[in-house]
Amino acid sequence: MWQAFQLEEVVFVPSSIPPHKVTEKVIEAKHRLEMVKLATSNNPHFSASDLEISRPGKSFSIDTVRFFRERHQDTFFFILGGDAFLEVETWKDFRNLFSLCHFAVMARPGSQKNISSSPFPESLTPDFRYDAGERAWIHVSGHRVHFKEISFLYISSTKVRELFEKGGTVRYLIPAEVEAYIQEHGLYRKSP
Repeated sequence: MWQAFQLEEVVFVPSSIPPHKVTEKVIEAKHRLEMVKLATSNNPHFSASDLEISRPGKSFSIDTVRFFRERHQDTFFFILGGDAFLEVETWKDFRNLFSLCHFAVMARPGSQKNISSSPFPESLTPDFRYDAGERAWIHVSGHRVHFKEISFLYISSTKVRELFEKGGTVRYLIPAEVEAYIQEHGLYRKSP
């Protein structure tokens, strides 16, 4: 992603208390932050931030985007997966997010076949127009939303957790350092 948009840096920001994960068992934030640090340590363009973990209460994307916007006047992108984007209408202050920064939505191959129809919730559709030359949706603020297809590898946190619970292998799915950390701390094991 950083290459596709010629980004100087990609900052990974694990949430402290993910508001949309209330029914799932979520590993402690300190462990998730450490795993992100391990996973990004070998790439000089990647870093991890404890911003949301050090902030009390639930983590909301709007607050994080505002934080980065205030401190970095440069153009920046909010990068997220297509599955998370499908829930954007349920996010706190979601209508204002698009006026604060550009978006890069990582889409599964083939998910954007009919680009002429809006990929946005109905309430947001009037705020966007598609620009074929830019291959992006332009918000009334001028910020862009890019849908970027990623090569299809079925890797998800859910899949990794399931494999750990069943004693399966996660080799090639996550960095070896992260796998070692998970095993060392006994994360994602089924409760007896």
